[in-house]
Amino acid sequence: MSKENLSATGVADFDWESFESGVVVSKDEQTKMQQMYENSLSGVNEHEVVEGTVVAKNDREVIVDINAKSEGVIPTSEFRYNPTLAVGDKVEVLVDRQENKNGQLVLSHKKARAIKAWDRVNAAFESGEIVNGFVKCRTKGGMIVDVFGIEAFLPGSQIDVKPIRDYDQFVDKTMEFKIVKINNEFKNVVISHKALIEADIEEQKKEIVSKLEKGQVLEGTVKNITSYGVFIDLGGVDGLIHITDLSWSRINHPSEVVTLDQKINVVILDFDEDKTRIQLGLKQLQAHPWDALSETYKVGDKVKGKVVVLADYGAFVEVMPGVEGLIHVSEMSWSTHLRSAQDFVKIGDEVEAVILTLDREERKMSLGIKQLTPDPWENIAEKYPVGSKQVGTVRNFTNFGVFVELEEGIDGLVYISDLSWTKKIKHPSEFCKIGDKLDVVVLELDTENRRLSLGHKQTTENPWDVYEKAFAVGTAVKGTVLEVFEKGATVGFEGYEGLEAFCPPRHLVKEDGTTLAKGEVADFKVIEFNKEFKRIVVSHTSTYKEEEARPQREQKESKKAPAEKVEQAPEMKSTLGDLDALVELKKKMEEGK
Repeated sequence: MSKENLSATGVADFDWESFESGVVVSKDEQTKMQQMYENSLSGVNEHEVVEGTVVAKNDREVIVDINAKSEGVIPTSEFRYNPTLAVGDKVEVLVDRQENKNGQLVLSHKKARAIKAWDRVNAAFESGEIVNGFVKCRTKGGMIVDVFGIEAFLPGSQIDVKPIRDYDQFVDKTMEFKIVKINNEFKNVVISHKALIEADIEEQKKEIVSKLEKGQVLEGTVKNITSYGVFIDLGGVDGLIHITDLSWSRINHPSEVVTLDQKINVVILDFDEDKTRIQLGLKQLQAHPWDALSETYKVGDKVKGKVVVLADYGAFVEVMPGVEGLIHVSEMSWSTHLRSAQDFVKIGDEVEAVILTLDREERKMSLGIKQLTPDPWENIAEKYPVGSKQVGTVRNFTNFGVFVELEEGIDGLVYISDLSWTKKIKHPSEFCKIGDKLDVVVLELDTENRRLSLGHKQTTENPWDVYEKAFAVGTAVKGTVLEVFEKGATVGFEGYEGLEAFCPPRHLVKEDGTTLAKGEVADFKVIEFNKEFKRIVVSHTSTYKEEEARPQREQKESKKAPAEKVEQAPEMKSTLGDLDALVELKKKMEEGK
């Protein structure tokens, strides 16, 4: 029967599709069944957040059933914060679209989390709830963490109780956090993992501190290294090993002994009443090196060691780990002219020395280097006899003389008065300089006190032996006025370099009444000569007034033959009666007569 014939007979409501598919169901029944199916599905609207169940997942997609006509597909990347996601887990999703061009339901877990996130974050902050977060990446000063779909900031100082050097080790990890700060205006969230650790540690700390005792040995972890010491984590309680308590040997930096994160045994040396500052020791776990010092070491033995400390006064030499001896600078050279220890050794030098003193109880040892060489003062009288001429090196100045080194360890002093026969020297630096070679004569030798007196002027003939004849009293000489001052003038003489005579003011007066000036050349007469005090007095006036010079001569002659001069005194005619010295002389002669 054709469709046309059926229509003609009035069977207009016949379901030809069901007939052709082989399903013989009336249209009413079909409608009823459709209605029953639609009622069995949850009614969902677009942009509504609903809960779904994970029914399948792979590396790229997660299939979620929300009891709708079809299942939704969500990219796996939206679940990065939850790497443990499994089939059967309940998740919140946002119905983005009822269906796409392929008739597929479009869901978003990320958008659903964002909508609910701030409510959850605020609730967790108020309650102090511990939340899970996914560390997305590193940023300046800390890390970015996904918490309920919100990017929260984890400061570097809040990651752990100990300093973190490798931030990258936390990336892509899910950790527990506590929300410590929220700024709703700027949508900022700050979280802390350290706060959770501290809460646990605080309980451990109370237990550890209650059991602390001096002398107790504990295991700890090197937490931080500074120039002055090492901080040790004792399991929630920090203690400090000072650099001096790390090793019996001297060290420049704690890193020479320990490394970060190293586990070591330490001994408790001391702590304060609250046990918040704990002093630890590492070297105390080993015997003191002095206790292990061989009994064979004795005074006079030769030892080898390394210079570990250097100061101006000497050097400390480590002869074995933890055992040091001091070489004082005076024991580095036989020279009595002390120098700095840096002139002889430097840090790290390997040296050989002789044990001078050894005190095991006080743990002190003194060493010497110069004892390895012969004492230069032995047989010095044979090497440098009195009167012998030598050549030395100027080493040092004092106000009263020059120290001259004849050889290493043999220094002699040249007094300033023994530098020159003629020059008036105020300071030795006017005559020579450090490092100069100087000819000297050994004047005196004191072996017991190790003192050597030298002279330089004695290497040449005493010119005053010559001056005694050339400048005898009454001798006429030609001289040049070198300097003029209030009390007189100095006069020099051609052919006698360095020799100066003194001329009193009244003896500078010329015959015309004027006074000799600086630079003038004139005739003079010697009116006084004293070889002992190296003094020559001259007079220009005496060259034209003979009587001016007579009182000076008579005064000297009276000292030689007083009886003879007393009888001649009345016949003397003095032109210097205004001189106090002459008046006193006359008075004495009259009393003697």
